Amino acid sequence: MQALFPIINKLYAVYRHKIAYVYCLVASLPCLIFPHPITLLPLAILPHGLVFILKKPFVVCLIFIMFSFFRLHEVFAFLDPIKIPLLTALASYFVLFWHIIITENVKIYFRREHKYFGRFFGWVVIGIAFSSYPPTAFGSFTSVYMKIGIMVLAISWLMTEFWHFKLAHFLIICSGLAVGFVTLHNNANGIGMVEETRVTIPNTSLGDPNDLSLVLSFPMSYAVAFATTKGTGKFRTLLGLAGMVVFVSSIIATQSRGGLLAIIAVFGIFGLRIIKSKLLLISIGAVAMMVLVLAAGISDRKSGGAEEEGVDASAMGRIHAWEAAFNMALRNPMTGVGLSLFLDNYWNYATHSRSEGQAHVTHSTWFQVMSESGFFGFGLFIYLIIQIFFSIQGSLRRLDLLKNTTEYNPHMTAIAVGTYAGLVGFCVSGTFLSQGFLWPIYIITSISIAIANYMDSYYPQDKFDKALA
Repeated sequence: MQALFPIINKLYAVYRHKIAYVYCLVASLPCLIFPHPITLLPLAILPHGLVFILKKPFVVCLIFIMFSFFRLHEVFAFLDPIKIPLLTALASYFVLFWHIIITENVKIYFRREHKYFGRFFGWVVIGIAFSSYPPTAFGSFTSVYMKIGIMVLAISWLMTEFWHFKLAHFLIICSGLAVGFVTLHNNANGIGMVEETRVTIPNTSLGDPNDLSLVLSFPMSYAVAFATTKGTGKFRTLLGLAGMVVFVSSIIATQSRGGLLAIIAVFGIFGLRIIKSKLLLISIGAVAMMVLVLAAGISDRKSGGAEEEGVDASAMGRIHAWEAAFNMALRNPMTGVGLSLFLDNYWNYATHSRSEGQAHVTHSTWFQVMSESGFFGFGLFIYLIIQIFFSIQGSLRRLDLLKNTTEYNPHMTAIAVGTYAGLVGFCVSGTFLSQGFLWPIYIITSISIAIANYMDSYYPQDKFDKALA
């Protein structure tokens, strides 16, 4: 491909005037169709935008992640007509192709974490052919899961420099704060309330308080990392402290029990790094859990509140859904019922009658993966999670060993421990939320791979041993 550049440059030198004429002609067409000066704005920006995405490919990829994960275009409806997720997705695919095939500036690498992700991803693809209704499974794959597969590779391959990690850490917190402020605003004004007391962001993908709490728990782990890691600077420490207040308050407002457990799990990870006494840490955690439950007003919930005797309706709905999910995997142990087909198959596998309850989503990442990819797929998914744990633990351990040396990097430590806490928070809250085939765990996976690759590139074993000597 490098041999093509002299040819391209020569052609451009000969035909540059004609290229300019053609571009001007194309630029005039929108005015002929829509006679308004605003139509010239996109074409005026286009050349600069093209240069930018070619020079800063990771930024484009990061913007796509922010909008896909936090659904910013839905939270702020005025952004929706711009179609930012679609445009940034296309731009991400373009720059990935350009820098891999044409310029060869992006180096493709495959770590063992890629291999474990690839096995699970491939099994999900195979499961489409054996699903209960392939058109639905294939539609779900092309609309969401295929993008996830591409972006896991894109993030891990493009996220290679130190400033990439700093920018990602900062923007994840800022995007989370934007969602958190809207959540608190809605709660204060009684907007989007379900069951009268639980806040949501209506008319968006975050219209379920449980999903909203999970989305907020991820940036919360990064905010706590900024607040507790020395050396990142006063601004980032203050940002982390402010984020902690906003995220904890927002999750409390959702009254999500899974969200409250995520708070305890995330803070528990940082507590393990700061508090030496395990007994003291357990005591603090128990007291904190009681305080959170009281602050969230769980007993006032219409479902799962104190007014319901015995097993509440919310818990019973989960039990019924989990039974149906287990039966789906039991009868389809290899591939399950197929991607996004749990609800369609619910009544074929439910153990209760329609009069005893309605169809529910699985309300569990683990049972969702089990039902839609079978026991075999579930095993691959669990193995992927375990390997990501090992990967991020290894990176964090190496960073901690460098703490008293000149090679120590507090910013890398902050994003590593934030990612680790986010993974723990996902595993805890994901037990009560259906997020097995959505963005959270896969963004964590790709960032973990990028951190491990960065550590191997900039802190190879010989340099690592020398720094510790």
